[in-house]
Amino acid sequence: MSRDRTKARARAELKNTAYEIFIGILSLISIANLVLVYALRSDEALQLVLQVMNGLFSAIFLGDFIYRMATAESAARYFFRGFGWADLLASLPFAQLKILRIFRLLRVYRLLRDVGPRTIWTTLVHDRANSTLMTLLLMGVLVLQFGSLSVLWVEEDADGANITTASDALWYTIVTISTVGYGDQYPVTTAGRLIGTLIIVVGVGIFGTFTGYLANLFLGPGRAAEASAEPAAEPAPGASMQPTAEHTAKGLAAGAVVGAVTAGADAGQPAATASAATEARLRDLLAQSERMAAELRELVNAR
Repeated sequence: MSRDRTKARARAELKNTAYEIFIGILSLISIANLVLVYALRSDEALQLVLQVMNGLFSAIFLGDFIYRMATAESAARYFFRGFGWADLLASLPFAQLKILRIFRLLRVYRLLRDVGPRTIWTTLVHDRANSTLMTLLLMGVLVLQFGSLSVLWVEEDADGANITTASDALWYTIVTISTVGYGDQYPVTTAGRLIGTLIIVVGVGIFGTFTGYLANLFLGPGRAAEASAEPAAEPAPGASMQPTAEHTAKGLAAGAVVGAVTAGADAGQPAATASAATEARLRDLLAQSERMAAELRELVNAR
């Protein structure tokens, strides 16, 4: 029972599974970047790229903190017992506080461990839209960081290169991954062009998937609601109404016949008398149904 309660509490606290994995991997990358910042202080180009990435991570983690505060069952419990205070401090633009991101990583690991790998895999398979979106966003973050560093590394000392600084590499990667392609910065080496090809492919995948995700999110439910709210189409006058009228009249006649036969049988009449009475009743009802059908046809034609 304790195990079941732990798993139920973890599911309640767990957000979208793909989103939690995305946040966990970003936390891991940000901690690795923090180590690189202190380990490679002499490399100015690397420092600039890592500063930009840390600024991006800070914005994402601040949005994550706000999202968790807004959706938590108990905001106070999340803030004080769920390390919300560490999430907030780690989102601030202070290098000394970024080490607190390890609490976010530990929480994601604990939640995913409590839920179980089988449940995680089943959720990812069934929720393909969010899984694909988060995967491509993660690839975009990775390409932005490592693509910039790779392009700069292969291009900065090449003959005729125009990507010679960290800002040039970042600008080229951002412009390329967004599929804008101004052409003011471009690789001149074979390795640089291969890296640029990878950035283009990832960028097209990200923006194509993101566009489809937004279209499904905003337009899909609206269309479904409109389809369910549409009234039934009115039958065309004339031919389409006549069968309905005739069927209605025949149905009434058949019901009356059944009622007459049943009444005769219940009354205990002799077989011959009951048969004659039923036959006469049937003729009257058929005549009535024909008159009713004719009147309905006249009403429809009059419209």
